[in-house]
Amino acid sequence: MTKSSVPPAPEPVWRSPDGQIVACVEKLKVLRENLEEIRGISQDALEDAILMGCDETQIRDVLKQLVDQLVNPYPKA
Repeated sequence: MTKSSVPPAPEPVWRSPDGQIVACVEKLKVLRENLEEIRGISQDALEDAILMGCDETQIRDVLKQLVDQLVNPYPKA
């Protein structure tokens, strides 16, 4: 399946830490664009790994680990 045939991800309802809905159009646009970029890069990495003979499950696990290792640079005060 190529990127062009990958269905779009469902749009999440973004919430602040206190549960308020994030409704700012510009914020939602940035979030959407960031996720589309991440999805595209991840799809490319998955396809490259598979074409190079790597196990699909392993590359998916590695991608999940990368997300789990992301660091919040803005800790609560």
